[in-house]
Amino acid sequence: MNQHRFHIDVIGKTKIWFAISGIMILIGVIAMLVNGFNWGIDFTGGTIMEFKIGKSFDTKDIIKILNEYKVKDYQIQKIGAKGDHVSIKTSPISNETRLSIIKDIEKKYNLTENDLIMSQQVGPSLGAEIKFGMVLALVVASLVMLTYLGFRFNFEMSLAAVVGLLHNVIILISIYALFKITVDSPFIAAVLTVFSYSLHDTIVIFDRIRDNLKSMRRSDYAEIANVSINQTLTRSINVVLTVLIMLVLMYFLGPKALKDFALPLLIGITWGAYSSIFISTPLWVLIKNREKRRKTSNKPAKA
Repeated sequence: MNQHRFHIDVIGKTKIWFAISGIMILIGVIAMLVNGFNWGIDFTGGTIMEFKIGKSFDTKDIIKILNEYKVKDYQIQKIGAKGDHVSIKTSPISNETRLSIIKDIEKKYNLTENDLIMSQQVGPSLGAEIKFGMVLALVVASLVMLTYLGFRFNFEMSLAAVVGLLHNVIILISIYALFKITVDSPFIAAVLTVFSYSLHDTIVIFDRIRDNLKSMRRSDYAEIANVSINQTLTRSINVVLTVLIMLVLMYFLGPKALKDFALPLLIGITWGAYSSIFISTPLWVLIKNREKRRKTSNKPAKA
Protein backbone atom coordinates (compact mmCIF):
# COMPACT_ATOMS: atom_id res chain seq x y z
CA MET A 1 0.00 0.00 0.00
CA ASN A 2 2.85 2.37 0.83
CA GLN A 3 4.84 1.64 -2.33
CA HIS A 4 5.67 4.78 -4.28
CA ARG A 5 8.03 5.97 -6.95
CA PHE A 6 10.09 8.39 -4.84
CA HIS A 7 11.93 7.74 -1.58
CA ILE A 8 12.99 11.22 -0.51
CA ASP A 9 13.60 11.96 3.17
CA VAL A 10 12.06 15.43 3.24
CA ILE A 11 11.40 15.57 6.97
CA GLY A 12 14.93 14.50 7.86
CA LYS A 13 16.28 17.63 6.17
CA THR A 14 13.78 20.04 7.72
CA LYS A 15 16.52 22.36 9.01
CA ILE A 16 17.90 22.75 5.47
CA TRP A 17 14.50 23.69 3.99
CA PHE A 18 13.76 26.13 6.79
CA ALA A 19 17.25 27.66 6.44
CA ILE A 20 16.75 28.23 2.69
CA SER A 21 13.48 30.06 3.27
CA GLY A 22 14.87 31.92 6.26
CA ILE A 23 17.85 33.20 4.28
CA MET A 24 15.60 34.29 1.40
CA ILE A 25 13.26 36.14 3.74
CA LEU A 26 16.16 37.75 5.64
CA ILE A 27 17.72 39.01 2.40
CA GLY A 28 14.33 40.29 1.30
CA VAL A 29 13.70 42.12 4.57
CA ILE A 30 17.12 43.77 4.34
CA ALA A 31 16.34 44.79 0.74
CA MET A 32 13.00 46.26 1.87
CA LEU A 33 14.66 48.27 4.62
CA VAL A 34 17.58 49.46 2.48
CA ASN A 35 16.03 49.89 -0.97
CA GLY A 36 12.32 49.90 -0.30
CA PHE A 37 10.00 48.96 -3.17
CA ASN A 38 9.99 50.11 -6.76
CA TRP A 39 6.40 51.36 -6.69
CA GLY A 40 4.63 51.63 -10.02
CA ILE A 41 2.42 54.38 -11.31
CA ASP A 42 -0.66 53.05 -9.51
CA PHE A 43 1.08 53.80 -6.20
CA THR A 44 3.18 56.88 -6.93
CA GLY A 45 0.66 58.76 -9.03
CA GLY A 46 1.34 60.22 -12.46
CA THR A 47 -0.39 61.08 -15.72
CA ILE A 48 -3.16 59.18 -17.49
CA MET A 49 -3.94 59.77 -21.16
CA GLU A 50 -6.44 57.96 -23.33
CA PHE A 51 -6.81 58.31 -27.10
CA LYS A 52 -9.20 56.99 -29.71
CA ILE A 53 -6.83 55.93 -32.47
CA GLY A 54 -9.66 54.56 -34.62
CA LYS A 55 -7.50 52.00 -36.43
CA SER A 56 -4.91 49.30 -35.86
CA PHE A 57 -1.67 50.68 -34.37
CA ASP A 58 1.65 49.56 -32.93
CA THR A 59 2.37 50.55 -29.33
CA LYS A 60 6.09 50.71 -30.21
CA ASP A 61 5.42 54.03 -31.93
CA ILE A 62 3.98 55.44 -28.71
CA ILE A 63 6.90 54.04 -26.71
CA LYS A 64 9.26 55.84 -29.08
CA ILE A 65 7.48 59.14 -28.44
CA LEU A 66 7.62 58.64 -24.66
CA ASN A 67 11.32 57.80 -24.87
CA GLU A 68 11.99 61.03 -26.75
CA TYR A 69 10.74 62.90 -23.68
CA LYS A 70 12.73 60.60 -21.35
CA VAL A 71 9.66 59.23 -19.58
CA LYS A 72 11.13 56.50 -17.37
CA ASP A 73 8.05 54.62 -16.16
CA TYR A 74 4.97 54.04 -18.29
CA GLN A 75 2.21 51.56 -19.04
CA ILE A 76 0.61 51.34 -22.48
CA GLN A 77 -2.47 49.23 -23.07
CA LYS A 78 -4.78 48.73 -26.02
CA ILE A 79 -8.39 49.02 -24.87
CA GLY A 80 -11.85 49.12 -26.39
CA ALA A 81 -13.88 46.38 -28.06
CA LYS A 82 -11.84 46.68 -31.26
CA GLY A 83 -8.55 47.47 -29.57
CA ASP A 84 -8.42 50.83 -31.37
CA HIS A 85 -8.14 52.89 -28.18
CA VAL A 86 -4.99 53.30 -26.13
CA SER A 87 -4.51 54.03 -22.44
CA ILE A 88 -1.19 55.54 -21.42
CA LYS A 89 -0.06 55.83 -17.79
CA THR A 90 3.21 57.57 -17.03
CA SER A 91 5.19 58.55 -13.97
CA PRO A 92 4.74 62.21 -12.90
CA ILE A 93 5.67 64.55 -15.76
CA SER A 94 5.40 68.30 -16.22
CA ASN A 95 2.32 69.79 -17.83
CA GLU A 96 4.49 71.04 -20.71
CA THR A 97 5.79 67.53 -21.38
CA ARG A 98 2.28 66.11 -21.21
CA LEU A 99 0.98 68.59 -23.77
CA SER A 100 3.93 67.88 -26.07
CA ILE A 101 3.32 64.13 -25.91
CA ILE A 102 -0.35 64.64 -26.71
CA LYS A 103 0.57 66.82 -29.67
CA ASP A 104 3.04 64.25 -31.02
CA ILE A 105 0.58 61.36 -30.69
CA GLU A 106 -2.15 63.36 -32.44
CA LYS A 107 0.29 64.17 -35.21
CA LYS A 108 1.46 60.55 -35.52
CA TYR A 109 -2.06 59.17 -35.99
CA ASN A 110 -3.74 62.22 -37.57
CA LEU A 111 -6.03 62.72 -34.59
CA THR A 112 -8.14 65.69 -33.60
CA GLU A 113 -8.78 67.17 -30.15
CA ASN A 114 -11.98 65.12 -29.97
CA ASP A 115 -9.92 61.91 -30.14
CA LEU A 116 -8.27 62.74 -26.83
CA ILE A 117 -10.71 61.04 -24.47
CA MET A 118 -8.91 61.79 -21.22
CA SER A 119 -5.79 63.50 -19.93
CA GLN A 120 -5.28 64.11 -16.22
CA GLN A 121 -2.82 63.99 -13.36
CA VAL A 122 -3.53 61.42 -10.63
CA GLY A 123 -2.22 61.32 -7.07
CA PRO A 124 -0.91 58.42 -5.00
CA SER A 125 -4.06 58.16 -2.86
CA LEU A 126 -5.32 55.22 -4.92
CA GLY A 127 -2.06 53.40 -4.20
CA ALA A 128 -2.59 53.69 -0.44
CA GLU A 129 -6.08 52.29 -0.85
CA ILE A 130 -4.76 49.34 -2.89
CA LYS A 131 -2.08 48.56 -0.27
CA PHE A 132 -4.62 48.59 2.53
CA GLY A 133 -6.99 46.43 0.49
CA MET A 134 -4.28 43.83 -0.16
CA VAL A 135 -3.28 43.60 3.51
CA LEU A 136 -6.92 43.39 4.57
CA ALA A 137 -7.61 40.68 1.97
CA LEU A 138 -4.61 38.63 3.15
CA VAL A 139 -5.65 38.89 6.80
CA VAL A 140 -9.25 37.92 6.07
CA ALA A 141 -8.18 35.11 3.72
CA SER A 142 -5.76 33.76 6.36
CA LEU A 143 -8.52 33.64 8.98
CA VAL A 144 -10.96 32.02 6.54
CA MET A 145 -8.37 29.42 5.47
CA LEU A 146 -7.45 28.73 9.09
CA THR A 147 -11.10 28.14 9.97
CA TYR A 148 -11.94 26.09 6.87
CA LEU A 149 -8.90 23.81 7.12
CA GLY A 150 -9.45 23.47 10.85
CA PHE A 151 -12.88 21.99 10.16
CA ARG A 152 -11.77 19.89 7.18
CA PHE A 153 -8.58 18.54 8.77
CA ASN A 154 -7.46 19.80 12.19
CA PHE A 155 -5.93 22.88 13.78
CA GLU A 156 -2.33 21.67 13.38
CA MET A 157 -2.72 21.18 9.64
CA SER A 158 -4.59 24.45 9.16
CA LEU A 159 -1.90 26.37 11.04
CA ALA A 160 0.91 24.74 9.03
CA ALA A 161 -0.92 25.43 5.75
CA VAL A 162 -1.59 29.11 6.49
CA VAL A 163 2.02 29.64 7.59
CA GLY A 164 3.08 28.14 4.25
CA LEU A 165 0.77 30.50 2.36
CA LEU A 166 2.11 33.56 4.18
CA HIS A 167 5.64 32.24 3.54
CA ASN A 168 4.93 32.27 -0.22
CA VAL A 169 3.68 35.86 -0.12
CA ILE A 170 6.68 37.04 1.93
CA ILE A 171 9.12 35.30 -0.44
CA LEU A 172 7.41 36.86 -3.47
CA ILE A 173 7.51 40.34 -1.93
CA SER A 174 11.14 39.78 -0.90
CA ILE A 175 12.19 38.92 -4.46
CA TYR A 176 10.47 42.04 -5.81
CA ALA A 177 12.22 44.19 -3.22
CA LEU A 178 15.61 42.53 -3.83
CA PHE A 179 15.58 42.94 -7.61
CA LYS A 180 13.63 46.23 -7.53
CA ILE A 181 10.92 44.90 -9.85
CA THR A 182 8.07 47.34 -10.34
CA VAL A 183 5.16 46.79 -7.94
CA ASP A 184 1.85 47.67 -9.59
CA SER A 185 -1.79 46.59 -9.70
CA PRO A 186 -1.15 43.29 -11.56
CA PHE A 187 1.34 42.40 -8.81
CA ILE A 188 -1.32 42.88 -6.14
CA ALA A 189 -3.74 40.68 -8.08
CA ALA A 190 -1.02 38.06 -8.49
CA VAL A 191 -0.20 38.06 -4.76
CA LEU A 192 -3.81 37.27 -3.89
CA THR A 193 -3.93 34.60 -6.63
CA VAL A 194 -0.72 32.96 -5.37
CA PHE A 195 -2.06 32.99 -1.81
CA SER A 196 -5.13 30.98 -2.78
CA TYR A 197 -3.58 28.74 -5.46
CA SER A 198 -0.66 27.63 -3.29
CA LEU A 199 -3.10 25.87 -0.99
CA HIS A 200 -3.88 23.24 -3.63
CA ASP A 201 -0.75 21.10 -3.24
CA THR A 202 -0.83 21.44 0.54
CA ILE A 203 -4.38 20.07 0.70
CA VAL A 204 -3.39 17.12 -1.52
CA ILE A 205 -0.50 16.20 0.80
CA PHE A 206 -2.49 16.73 4.00
CA ASP A 207 -5.36 14.67 2.63
CA ARG A 208 -2.94 11.80 2.04
CA ILE A 209 -1.45 12.27 5.51
CA ARG A 210 -4.93 11.98 7.01
CA ASP A 211 -5.46 8.67 5.21
CA ASN A 212 -2.04 7.36 6.18
CA LEU A 213 -2.57 8.24 9.83
CA LYS A 214 -5.24 5.52 9.82
CA SER A 215 -3.28 2.91 7.86
CA MET A 216 0.16 3.56 9.45
CA ARG A 217 -0.79 3.66 13.12
CA ARG A 218 2.54 2.27 14.30
CA SER A 219 4.61 4.80 12.35
CA ASP A 220 5.78 8.15 13.69
CA TYR A 221 4.70 11.46 12.22
CA ALA A 222 7.93 11.96 10.28
CA GLU A 223 7.57 8.64 8.48
CA ILE A 224 3.90 9.25 7.71
CA ALA A 225 4.70 12.69 6.31
CA ASN A 226 7.57 11.37 4.18
CA VAL A 227 5.44 8.57 2.75
CA SER A 228 2.59 10.97 2.01
CA ILE A 229 4.88 13.47 0.27
CA ASN A 230 6.46 10.75 -1.89
CA GLN A 231 3.07 9.27 -2.76
CA THR A 232 1.78 12.63 -4.03
CA LEU A 233 5.02 14.00 -5.48
CA THR A 234 4.40 12.87 -9.06
CA ARG A 235 0.99 14.54 -9.08
CA SER A 236 2.37 17.71 -7.53
CA ILE A 237 5.19 17.93 -10.10
CA ASN A 238 2.87 17.33 -13.06
CA VAL A 239 0.32 19.94 -11.92
CA VAL A 240 2.93 22.61 -11.17
CA LEU A 241 4.88 22.03 -14.39
CA THR A 242 1.68 22.35 -16.44
CA VAL A 243 0.92 25.71 -14.85
CA LEU A 244 4.53 26.94 -15.04
CA ILE A 245 4.81 26.10 -18.75
CA MET A 246 1.76 28.24 -19.49
CA LEU A 247 3.08 31.08 -17.33
CA VAL A 248 6.48 30.99 -19.05
CA LEU A 249 4.74 31.23 -22.44
CA MET A 250 2.60 34.10 -21.15
CA TYR A 251 5.67 35.93 -19.90
CA PHE A 252 7.85 35.57 -22.99
CA LEU A 253 5.16 35.74 -25.68
CA GLY A 254 2.47 37.93 -24.13
CA PRO A 255 2.12 41.74 -24.13
CA LYS A 256 3.57 43.84 -21.30
CA ALA A 257 0.32 43.91 -19.33
CA LEU A 258 0.30 40.10 -19.34
CA LYS A 259 3.99 39.92 -18.41
CA ASP A 260 3.38 42.06 -15.33
CA PHE A 261 0.81 39.52 -14.14
CA ALA A 262 2.64 36.36 -15.26
CA LEU A 263 5.97 37.14 -13.55
CA PRO A 264 4.73 37.25 -9.94
CA LEU A 265 2.56 34.21 -10.61
CA LEU A 266 5.61 32.37 -11.96
CA ILE A 267 7.63 33.18 -8.85
CA GLY A 268 4.79 32.66 -6.38
CA ILE A 269 3.53 29.33 -7.73
CA THR A 270 7.08 27.96 -7.87
CA TRP A 271 7.64 28.83 -4.22
CA GLY A 272 4.12 27.64 -3.44
CA ALA A 273 4.99 24.16 -4.67
CA TYR A 274 8.19 24.33 -2.60
CA SER A 275 6.41 25.40 0.58
CA SER A 276 3.73 22.71 0.35
CA ILE A 277 6.39 20.01 0.46
CA PHE A 278 9.28 21.58 2.33
CA ILE A 279 7.63 24.08 4.71
CA SER A 280 4.01 23.25 5.58
CA THR A 281 4.43 19.47 5.89
CA PRO A 282 7.63 19.57 8.02
CA LEU A 283 6.00 22.28 10.13
CA TRP A 284 3.03 19.98 10.74
CA VAL A 285 5.44 17.26 11.91
CA LEU A 286 7.13 19.70 14.30
CA ILE A 287 3.77 20.77 15.73
CA LYS A 288 2.60 17.17 16.19
CA ASN A 289 5.87 16.07 17.78
CA ARG A 290 5.76 19.00 20.17
CA GLU A 291 2.17 18.15 21.05
CA LYS A 292 3.17 14.52 21.64
CA ARG A 293 6.04 15.52 23.93
CA ARG A 294 3.74 17.84 25.87
CA LYS A 295 1.18 15.09 26.42
CA THR A 296 3.93 12.70 27.50
CA SER A 297 5.37 15.18 29.99
CA ASN A 298 1.91 15.86 31.45
CA LYS A 299 1.25 12.22 32.24
CA PRO A 300 1.38 11.55 35.97
CA ALA A 301 4.37 9.53 37.06
CA LYS A 302 3.63 5.97 38.20
CA ALA A 303 4.01 5.38 41.92
